[in-house]
Amino acid sequence: MTEPAFLVLTALVGEPRHGYGIVREVEELSGGRVQLKIGTLYGVLDRLTDDGLVEFEREEVQQGRLRRYYRLTEPGAAALAAEAARLAGHAEAARARLRARQAWGTA
Repeated sequence: MTEPAFLVLTALVGEPRHGYGIVREVEELSGGRVQLKIGTLYGVLDRLTDDGLVEFEREEVQQGRLRRYYRLTEPGAAALAAEAARLAGHAEAARARLRARQAWGTA
């Protein structure tokens, strides 16, 4: 799973969001490191929708603009949980090796 896909799924955990809301949430989740362009966002959303991890919920007109809202599906939540566990395992392996490195005195 790509980092943008992981962050988009994470952004949708709490509630359905429209495109700009997802972009803002991803930026916040990443501490400003990941700033999705709209074209990139909709490419990710199309792939996640095709995979059944996200689904279109509704459209609303706000200030003359159409906003499409997306929500996380149950398979999406399961995929996000699996990816979070995988990444946590990698992070723990890295921390363990860094602790061992320090113990060897090669810090």
